[in-house]
Amino acid sequence: MSIIEKLKWRYATKKFDVAKKLSDEKLEILKEAFNLTALSYGLQTLKMVIIEDKNIRENLLLHCFNQRQVVDSSHLLVLCIQTEIDELDVNEHFNSIKVIRNTPDSILEPFKKQMKSTIVNMTTDKKIDWATNQAYIALGNLMTVCAIEEIDSCPMEGFIPNEVDKILKLESYGLNSVLMLPVGYRADDDMFAGFKKVRKQLSKTIIEL
Repeated sequence: MSIIEKLKWRYATKKFDVAKKLSDEKLEILKEAFNLTALSYGLQTLKMVIIEDKNIRENLLLHCFNQRQVVDSSHLLVLCIQTEIDELDVNEHFNSIKVIRNTPDSILEPFKKQMKSTIVNMTTDKKIDWATNQAYIALGNLMTVCAIEEIDSCPMEGFIPNEVDKILKLESYGLNSVLMLPVGYRADDDMFAGFKKVRKQLSKTIIEL
């Protein structure tokens, strides 16, 4: 299938086949895709928690409004943002640039200084909004890669983050959950799989100047 055909094949899976599991190879692809997501400034202030354990997911179910995809999928991906974003993140990023690209400090320092100033001057609420927006970019990237790999997925905002954070003990990692993506393979009797996509015509969504 072409990429467009695969995007048409994709849908928000409502019922997963509990007997079908993602291979280690497919999981590695999703890990790499998450890590390669294009993010603002190149700062990676996100982490992805991958949950296979059914008991953990059963404990999450009530706080996800009993959406069975959380438990019945092969794996549950939870996208999280850092609770603290500061100069240390900038330093770590530029240290990596220096090591990987062998870029001299004389070139890096002006950009490093500018980025530090931007981060320091952000309010806490602004940082949270900014990091959350980055999580949505990662979510979109993962969904596209899932479609290419013919992995079914269902993007989810419908859960209670504070309760999820407690169960996953995310505070110990300095993280807050913001999005979920159950992944796996659709059940044969998921009626939503056969529904035609409902989208506006291109003439109504695209402006060409």
